[in-house]
Amino acid sequence: MIKILIADDHAAIRQGLKLILADQQDFVVVGEAATTQEIMQALQEHACDILILDLSISGYKNIKLIKQIKTEKPTLPILVFSLHVERQYILSSLKAGASGYLTKNSDPKELIAAIRKLVAEEDCIP
Repeated sequence: MIKILIADDHAAIRQGLKLILADQQDFVVVGEAATTQEIMQALQEHACDILILDLSISGYKNIKLIKQIKTEKPTLPILVFSLHVERQYILSSLKAGASGYLTKNSDPKELIAAIRKLVAEEDCIP
């Protein structure tokens, strides 16, 4: 079972992601968060295999948050899921430690494939 934590400050996005992910029998959403504080709390309270993280929560670009999470949970894959399509955001996110980056206009099949790929890659690291 792939345990997923969703972090986005828009309830409609979180709900939509949960609906998309619910179609996968081996996916379970173990928690969700709407603020950076809630993200850190949820990461302590829920064991998860991957974090789906909106890059802009409450108007802030979460590059520092990605770095903080990777310091505390270095093996946790972070999939940034963002409206930002600009190369600078993608590169900054990956450089900070994100494992992948998808834009919110991506097809749901791409999201599912990215989750599977990132979790599988993490499982292969010795």
